[in-house]
This record gives sequence, C-alpha cells and structure tokens, in this order.
Amino acid sequence: MKLFLDFFPIVLFFIAFKVFDIYVATGVAIVGTIAQIAYIKHSTGKIEAMQWVSLAVIVVFGGATIIAHDETFIKWKPTILYWLMSVALLGGQLILKKNFLRKLMSAQLELPDHAWLVLLYSWSGFFTVMGFLNLYIAYQFDTDTWVNFKLFGGMGLMLVFVLVQAAYMSRFIKKDDETQ
Repeated sequence: MKLFLDFFPIVLFFIAFKVFDIYVATGVAIVGTIAQIAYIKHSTGKIEAMQWVSLAVIVVFGGATIIAHDETFIKWKPTILYWLMSVALLGGQLILKKNFLRKLMSAQLELPDHAWLVLLYSWSGFFTVMGFLNLYIAYQFDTDTWVNFKLFGGMGLMLVFVLVQAAYMSRFIKKDDETQ
C-alpha cells in the first residue's frame, strides 16, 4: 500500500498527461499530492519531513508551470527533489554526524557502521545522478519521452538500484542458525 501511495501522484500525472496535456497533468499532480498527504495524515497521523518537502516542491514548481504556462518548471521538480534528498543525506552525515538512512532503517536491519556509510553515500550518489539524468532527458528529448521516463525509467532505475543495495546488504545479514 505504501508503494502505491508513494507513486499515486506520479501515476495520476502520467494518465492526465496522456489524456490531456502537461498543464492539466501538473494540476492533477498537485491535487493528487495534496490528497496523498491528507490520506497519510488521516491514516497515520504523521507526515514525514520529505513528504512536506515534496508537497512544497510540487506546489511551487507545479504552480509556476501553470501560471507561467511553461513546462520547464515541472521538468525541474524531480531534479530538485532528488538533489534535496542527496543533500539531506550528505548534510546529515557530514554536518550533523547523523546517518539518516540508519535512523530510518535500523529497526529493520542490523548492519556494521561502514555498511551504513556505504549505503548513505550510495543513495546520495544515486539521487545526484538521477537529478542530472532527469535534466538530460528533459532537455534532450520531447515532453512525452520525459513523462515516460519519469514514470517508467525512474521507477526502473530505482528498482535496479534497490536490488543492488539489497545484494550488498545481504552479505551482512545473519542467518537464523548463525545467531544461535
């Protein structure tokens, strides 16, 4: 259910774009993100910081797209989010001396300190590269290709990256018989 919720506004954006245009799709994405936040608030009572940031970015960049009637703003939105996530991870580690991935996932995983750092830097690098890749697709291809990449390419690359991360983490996971 969480995965569906995370991609809900993107899927709505994709459908609205295919049926209408980028401007209608942008408005739908804004409303979809607001609905997503409202549902999460109602069901869990808590909105995470990155969800608030995502809402702010879609409202600001989506609003600018609609008001200026310029699709450039919405095309920058994924890059801004990717780069903010990268900076948050790096800033947490380098400035605050906190590994936010560890804080987020330590209840589910037990990893050595160096593995948590590898994961943190890997995710930060992934988000940085994804931001540049989004801009490359946005400026080198037509809007239809960018929208397709945003949904299918972005999700596909994320899936591959998560699988690579899982393979890396698996070497540190102890089997039940090893712990007894």
